Amino acid sequence: MYARAATTVALLGAGALVLPLSTAAAQPGSAPTSAPASSAAARHDRPLVVAHRGASAQAPENTFAAIDRARELGFTWVENDVQRTRDGELVIMHDDTLKRTTNVEALYPDRAPWKVADFTAKEIARLDAGSWFSPKYAGQRVPTLKQYLRRVSHNHQKLVFEFKRPELYPGIEKQGLRVLRDTGWLDRHHVTGKLVVQSFSADSVKKVHALRPDVKTGFLGTPAVADLPKYARFADQINSTHTSISGSYVSAIHARKGPHGKPLEIFTWTVNDGPAAVRAARFGVNGIITNTPDVVRKALRDS
Repeated sequence: MYARAATTVALLGAGALVLPLSTAAAQPGSAPTSAPASSAAARHDRPLVVAHRGASAQAPENTFAAIDRARELGFTWVENDVQRTRDGELVIMHDDTLKRTTNVEALYPDRAPWKVADFTAKEIARLDAGSWFSPKYAGQRVPTLKQYLRRVSHNHQKLVFEFKRPELYPGIEKQGLRVLRDTGWLDRHHVTGKLVVQSFSADSVKKVHALRPDVKTGFLGTPAVADLPKYARFADQINSTHTSISGSYVSAIHARKGPHGKPLEIFTWTVNDGPAAVRAARFGVNGIITNTPDVVRKALRDS
């Protein structure tokens, strides 16, 4: 997600097409964990901790290394970002350019500004997405969404899935849901306890809800309390930056029911230090999205 507070966006209409509710079987090697889904709403004193782009303070963001590191640290939930290549492949990348987290400038020096949408999936697969972080991670690649979902399944992890800059990629919601379906992520087991789809775009969240009403959704932003009823029609979560919330705001969110008839939740982001984590937990948030999940976990346990 963006490292700045998002403002409320216009509530636009969503398409009417609905993906089939039947789903493909899970991929081999992706057997789900037998542990029950976490119920953050039942324990506001211990929010769910979500590894932001994986354990991104310890490994290069949005790579296998980052989600594997989160698993090693004992974190079940990870968050990712999705963009689309020139030839229509969905890949895991936060920025809409490849410049910050890959060696794209060295490999393709005449292709500035190095937008994801200007490169094919094959070209992106050549990039080193780890050396920028540390020589230890040289050779890490930019995963496709299919590859990433299979790795998360292999790790028995759960996913906060973000459509990044959907306005750049018409139809990405339907395409992303199809990939989720084809990799087994839209079966009942995943939908009821292992998946949240979020975006800064209210229009995008509305589209996801229209296409798959059973999928849990989150809007990234801090709408005015008076506007919460509008968002509650299509979003199960209001996921606000931690610097924009208060105890009364969190209470206002919890007082409103979402599209599935349950109280709205809030996962706050990006909380990377102990005092901020304790403050958010005392507000009663349901989840904390963080680059430093181990730091947050320790602070919550010690508080």
